[in-house]
Amino acid sequence: MFLGRVKPLDAILATAEKKSLHRSLGAFQLTLLGIGAVIGTGIFVLTAEAAQKAGPAMMISFVIAGFVCAVAALCYSELAAMVPVSGSAYTYTYAVMGELLAWMVGWALILEYAVGASAVAVGWSGYFVGLLKSWGINFPTALAVGPSQGGILNLPAVGIALLVTGLLIIGTKESARFTSALVLVKVVALSIFVILTFPVLNGAHFEPFIPNGWGTYGVVGAAASIFFAYVGFDAVSTAAEETINPQRNVPIGLIGSLLFCTVFYLLVAAGAIGAMGADPVRDAAGHVLAPGSAELAAQCKAVVAGGMTEPLTCSKEALAHVLRTIGYERIGDLMGVAAFIALPSVVLMMMFGQTRIFFVMARDGLLPERLSDVHPKFRTPHIVTAFTGIVVTLAAAFLPVGKLADYSNSGTLFAFAMVALAVLILRRKDPSRKRPFRTPAVAIIAPMAIIGCIGLYLFLPTLAKLVLIIWGAVGLLIYFGYSRSRSHVGRGIIEVPELAADAPKSVGVPPMPGAPAPGSDAERD
Repeated sequence: MFLGRVKPLDAILATAEKKSLHRSLGAFQLTLLGIGAVIGTGIFVLTAEAAQKAGPAMMISFVIAGFVCAVAALCYSELAAMVPVSGSAYTYTYAVMGELLAWMVGWALILEYAVGASAVAVGWSGYFVGLLKSWGINFPTALAVGPSQGGILNLPAVGIALLVTGLLIIGTKESARFTSALVLVKVVALSIFVILTFPVLNGAHFEPFIPNGWGTYGVVGAAASIFFAYVGFDAVSTAAEETINPQRNVPIGLIGSLLFCTVFYLLVAAGAIGAMGADPVRDAAGHVLAPGSAELAAQCKAVVAGGMTEPLTCSKEALAHVLRTIGYERIGDLMGVAAFIALPSVVLMMMFGQTRIFFVMARDGLLPERLSDVHPKFRTPHIVTAFTGIVVTLAAAFLPVGKLADYSNSGTLFAFAMVALAVLILRRKDPSRKRPFRTPAVAIIAPMAIIGCIGLYLFLPTLAKLVLIIWGAVGLLIYFGYSRSRSHVGRGIIEVPELAADAPKSVGVPPMPGAPAPGSDAERD
């Protein structure tokens, strides 16, 4: 029976035993690692999307999304500490729930990483175009947005996606010091934003606080989209093997970093709302317009053409737009520069995660093994990287950031729900297995994570939910038509991929501050 095809956990754990990492990270280092991995894309890019759905109540949305991330992260940590090898949730599921579900999780992670990278590329494009406009250079609208927003294609997003693809193939390394500087740039930029906006807060801008209710285009729907702003927290989980006293320090690092980021996000959201308001844009009949829709784009143009200030919900560079609106034109430009500098590294990390999931699945025989070929000179998985780059580029060229983030979230939520389920199953199936970190109150935390992930998924827009279903159906066709008959486990070939000689030594990804270097056992895949 296909559900019985599991990759032996003992064989996987042999990797960790032979390549164990030095335990050196404490609670403080883990917290900083989590902050560096989380803060960035979502808060820079999705603030306008959240405001269009929830209005001022997007502050509640940040709390909801952060809570779901916290309980999911605690489950993730148990498996990450037990199975600290490449493959992330895909590997965990393979060891616990079998090949079919592992395939589905890996397939969903491909959706998360590739589409997520496209979303960041489009978000970067918004800040790039806004920065040029502030400097008196008007980038053609037809080449700045996709068809749904009145353009032809998003040329800047295409450019950054192709550039990152090239860097990943060549394997050019950035130093950890430079990566740490990027984290500092993000934190300083957002701190300046809070400092400048709080003195001009207007309490009237917070009313009505919940203009659209709690549905798909309301508070919970905004939380489902904002979930993207927290992706990256599992960097703390995957560093469990390097952690001193992981049972104590991993939850401190996880909860500490998520709590810090949530509070920080709330401060930024309060500053944006209080400074210029966050009223959703509506049509003539008073109906809320869907983020990323042609109707919203047309209404935003009409508002600006009428001589009014562009609403927060219309901006593609929300934080820079707020600062310029309240009189800080040049500092708004600096906010744009901060996003311009920092966001490409997020594109790079997401594309790297995508290629590594592809690589491990190909090494297991579930995808053509040709995809796992390593470039003889650069020592990078160049074929799968090029393929990933093409997919990311096409999505970034034609789709708006909000829709891309929702599509990515659908895959992420499915994968995290499977991880929480795997923790529960493994507790019953193998209770005596050594667990360097145990999820506290697992009978409560794991079901909360599963329910939370399913709940947010149900509040995604209909198209985003259908994307996961259609993507999953395509995945099943590939599995039963190709992968099942070629699976190494199905053919009785048991191997530990991370010990193979032809594994890529580096794909040129800068490690996150305090994080294991790319290619190490504890990397975030």
